[in-house]
Amino acid sequence: MLMRRVAAALLTMVALAAWATPAHAATRVLYYDASQAQEFVAVVNQGAQIWNSKVTTVRLEPVPAGRTPNIRVYADNGWPRTYTSSLGNGYWYMGREAVNDGYSKPRIAAHEFGHILGLPDRRTGLCADLMSGSSAPVSCTNANPNSTEAATVNRLFGTSVAVPAGYFTERAA
Repeated sequence: MLMRRVAAALLTMVALAAWATPAHAATRVLYYDASQAQEFVAVVNQGAQIWNSKVTTVRLEPVPAGRTPNIRVYADNGWPRTYTSSLGNGYWYMGREAVNDGYSKPRIAAHEFGHILGLPDRRTGLCADLMSGSSAPVSCTNANPNSTEAATVNRLFGTSVAVPAGYFTERAA
């Protein structure tokens, strides 16, 4: 009899905890500053919108006046690269070298945002994999994360898992 009461109490507590727990974590907003991305500002915005259309736990927004951005985007003549300080924080370069080599600008922008969102390079060579980066053919224009990449970002931001700081570059060794 005592065991039944204990079991019933435990079931009630579990049910109450499940009812009180929100089904989805609040969407985390990350602010980015593309003011130094030079001729690539529009494509940086496009890369952010691609991610916003594919994930639910994080949203990339242009930094409003008076706020410090989580992400800064620059342009230079080198290869695209990203430096992260923690999950959702860091800076990246829209490198003209890859653009001049013929790589898709929206794919580059979405890929570099992917690093800020916690994804490493995969170098699968598949155009369907956004994080395959420059291992995919130059002709690849797919700028959308695949379902696994989007699910990983949703999981990372839904659970607030710490992702270590890192440096990512697209140039193959």
